[in-house]
Amino acid sequence: MKLLLLGMTKFILARKGAMSRIFQADGTAVAVTKIMAEPCLITQIKTTETDGYQAVQLASGTRRKTTKPLLGHSKAAGGAGFQFIKEFKVPASDYKVGQKIEVTAFQPGDKVAATGWSKGRGFQGVVKRHHFHGHPTSHGHKDQARMPGSIGAGGVQHVRKGMRMAGRMGNEQVTVHNLEVIKVDSQNHELLLKGAVPGAYRGLILIKAQN
Repeated sequence: MKLLLLGMTKFILARKGAMSRIFQADGTAVAVTKIMAEPCLITQIKTTETDGYQAVQLASGTRRKTTKPLLGHSKAAGGAGFQFIKEFKVPASDYKVGQKIEVTAFQPGDKVAATGWSKGRGFQGVVKRHHFHGHPTSHGHKDQARMPGSIGAGGVQHVRKGMRMAGRMGNEQVTVHNLEVIKVDSQNHELLLKGAVPGAYRGLILIKAQN
């Protein structure tokens, strides 16, 4: 059964597509990101009485191999092994298990928040990770150009918490707010969002309307 989100919170699971641009009626070019959003199924409704909070669990995609617990969990929704299962904290009283959510729930002009996971950059130094400008490459500095420098005063006798140092960069959850829906392509199950969306190509994106 298709879910009509009229006066309700709009949300969907999607994948990030390629970036492009489209021309509006006045001739101006708008940079957009293609969002590929196949129809999603609601697999679970969480309520305050049973779970302590309200949320809707949404699933999309398929996978060749899955565990029996996940198959049993999605059986009530009429689905098989889903590739992605995520929760959206929205009022759960308006939804039912097995309902379908599609891109037609959104309209051009809607403001949405896109949540993705940034690209992992591995272990990086302070110049790339924190944009340190480095030391001058003259007057005895030798190979110290990209070094972080002092990390603490002598009297403290320990490194303060939060000190900007080298370490793992990227692979973090990032949310971009107030992205405008430029176009809704119901035939190809795609949304065109104005601007950039976090994450890598074909990475998982959580789309939720801004209230």
